[in-house]
Amino acid sequence: MHPPHIEIGSLGRRSQTAASRTLRSFRRAPRRQDAFTLIEIMAVVLIMGFLAGIVGVAVVAQIDKARVTTTKTQIKQLEAALVFFQMENGFFPSTDQGLEALVEPPTIGREAPNYREGGYLQGGVVPLDAWQSPYQYESPGQINRDYDIWSLGADALPGGTGIDADIGNWPEALGEP
Repeated sequence: MHPPHIEIGSLGRRSQTAASRTLRSFRRAPRRQDAFTLIEIMAVVLIMGFLAGIVGVAVVAQIDKARVTTTKTQIKQLEAALVFFQMENGFFPSTDQGLEALVEPPTIGREAPNYREGGYLQGGVVPLDAWQSPYQYESPGQINRDYDIWSLGADALPGGTGIDADIGNWPEALGEP
């Protein structure tokens, strides 16, 4: 942008000084006071990282809690399917037949004479637990008389504590008295 053309000789002395100041202000390089300093940027990045760390820990804790709840719910659904299987066929699938007997007629052990077309689980697939591991099944059960169903938890190993603990159809594992 070019400064306006002003004839300095045609103005009075006072006006000439003001006009000279105006011309000089157009020629100055713009000041950089509007920019952030490196320290200010680093402080903002540090605060954002700190907040992300706090929020991240809270979100991960909620995800773990949701996975435990999902696993408990799926175990209840598997129990309901096993009860329907038993009512129609007169027995629970053996350990060898496993939970697969809920989606396909058993091919080993006892035959299921009244096996429901389409099986006992929607989608025709035995679900995996919330950590994408298969459920464990034993019939007759060691804890429950008829059968035990359990997930090995987040670590996929027997035992454990916290989210690594086994979750089963045992009263204390499902939060029942």
